[in-house]
Amino acid sequence: MSAPDLSVRRFLLPPMHREGRRFVWIAGACALLAAVIWPPLFFVGLLLTYGVFLFFRDPERITPDDPQTLFSPADGIVCLLMQVPIPAVLEAGDRPVWRVSVFMSVLDVHVNRMPIAGTVVKKHYIPGAFLNASLDKASDSNERMLYLTQTPAGQTLAFVQIAGLIARRIVSFVQEGQTLVSGERFGLIRFGSRVDVYLPPGVEPCVHIGQTMVAGETPIARL
Repeated sequence: MSAPDLSVRRFLLPPMHREGRRFVWIAGACALLAAVIWPPLFFVGLLLTYGVFLFFRDPERITPDDPQTLFSPADGIVCLLMQVPIPAVLEAGDRPVWRVSVFMSVLDVHVNRMPIAGTVVKKHYIPGAFLNASLDKASDSNERMLYLTQTPAGQTLAFVQIAGLIARRIVSFVQEGQTLVSGERFGLIRFGSRVDVYLPPGVEPCVHIGQTMVAGETPIARL
């Protein structure tokens, strides 16, 4: 197979995360059922099934080997930049730090990746509402999973998965005490959401509102 043909195949049929398998099976079954009711509906169901498949796509990413750089944990758009304290439940002090918020639409890849190598010191789940994830108040009101990590250099980094209007299930792949490398998958959020990164004290972001981010590849700050 030629290189262009392989590129097209990877674009149309990218790797899918295992979390999406049952959703694709359900969508496919619904497409077959629709075909029994009225055959033309099968093609509509097939398109919806392909859409579900694309939502759970999990393309490989190449994270640069740079222990001094924080990378985006999510695909999407930087929607908020502000200085706020790390959520109190993580018990990391009340000093304001920069928070970088990356909003993921339903068209973005929803697998989340570690911004930098580190050990998960604390992990905490908070149930909540499902407001528009691009709003500032979603940080305090929506369903969310909070993480506090420590880098090999001893710096503290916090990040939060936030459910959105459509997303109603946060999936975490890691546990407290687990050590991960930069760019490693730590979770996903289904169907539209946001990830907040609380930078270490004294560290400033190198991104701007509206900037497009690629998880595990786009730098958000230098330590």
